[in-house]
Amino acid sequence: MTPTGGGHRLLVRDLEQLATPAGVAAPLRGNPLGEVDVIENAYVLCAGGSIEAVGRMGDLPSLDGEVEEVDGRGLCAIPGLVDCHTHACFAGDRVEEFALRSAGASYEELHAAGGGIMSTVRATRAAGSEELSAAVRRHRSWMLRAGTTTFESKSGYGLDRDTELASLNAIRSEGGIPTWLGAHAVPPEYDDADVYLDFLLAEVLPDAARVAEAADVFVERGAFDVAQARRYLTACAEAGLALRLHADQFTEQGAVPLAIELGARSVDHLEATGGAGVAALGTSDVAAVLLPASALFLARPMPPARALVDAGAIVALATDFNPGSAFCESLPLVCSLAATQLKLSPAEALAACTVNAAHVLGRSEGIGRLAPGYDADIVLLEASDWRYLAYHLGGNLVTKVVLHGELAELG
Repeated sequence: MTPTGGGHRLLVRDLEQLATPAGVAAPLRGNPLGEVDVIENAYVLCAGGSIEAVGRMGDLPSLDGEVEEVDGRGLCAIPGLVDCHTHACFAGDRVEEFALRSAGASYEELHAAGGGIMSTVRATRAAGSEELSAAVRRHRSWMLRAGTTTFESKSGYGLDRDTELASLNAIRSEGGIPTWLGAHAVPPEYDDADVYLDFLLAEVLPDAARVAEAADVFVERGAFDVAQARRYLTACAEAGLALRLHADQFTEQGAVPLAIELGARSVDHLEATGGAGVAALGTSDVAAVLLPASALFLARPMPPARALVDAGAIVALATDFNPGSAFCESLPLVCSLAATQLKLSPAEALAACTVNAAHVLGRSEGIGRLAPGYDADIVLLEASDWRYLAYHLGGNLVTKVVLHGELAELG
């Protein structure tokens, strides 16, 4: 392709490698999930926030006009990473809970004793709108340093009208994609989940639907059952929201069939999903969003990633960044866990946190690949081979990030 120019132009040149999920289809499933196009001694030319051209340095024509150049020697380029499941809007921390759990207390025991989600709810309710925006901004900067250029975040730590709406607005104002997780847990002022859902749907949904892009529900013992989730999600769909579910984290409760019935975008977690659920997802259009950092953090079984891929399911990866069960903002670490614990190849892991994660967020036509016409979101790895993304466990590989065609300040 011959570069044409237009807008601010940035050239990343002399790259060791450029790696991007192959083809143009989205989502990727089966064998295509593991197909990556690699260009050696490559360049990426960006113009006006989009990718104008990619190719080998030997094929780069002379460029007219002013072009900002980035030296890519010794670096590999991959698409900006997409984190499609986070809980980045919260106040406080749960470091004391972490210490208790490390001494033997289970996540469910801590939740039953008033810890867990409810401890973060108390801190988040006590924070004002400015503090919530500052928290998302801080967490977003952590994600960017780890190569995440697009992130989703859920509410769900307010569980009242004002804090839920403030959380959604904070996420959107700080560049995130907001998901309304009003049905995260039943707050202490309600002793009945159905009465709480009545409140959510009557008092919060109309305003939440003006800010959020999707709705989510935690289907689990001690949270919401399938009948309650169906009522909540049906109302949210009627309000124009895409649907997502926290499913099979600890026990199978029927969330996978419900997600398929309602045409949800995704079911997320799946640590407890059995063979029937795997087979059902394999022939459905519902994405399986896998969160291995959460399973590791809670010493839970890993989700059946290899079985899902082999069954033909749409598989995405995300961090589940949150203060209690996955205090981890690093998608490169998640890619390492995917390769070592989930038995995915580095190529499958790359596609799962780029193209397929973008699909979950309804953005696969514009992000997730390094190709002409896509957003100019590029991660530069200090590595001789792009597969270091998964190979270097916990490595500080991300050296530069191009965000919307501009070099980002990583702090």
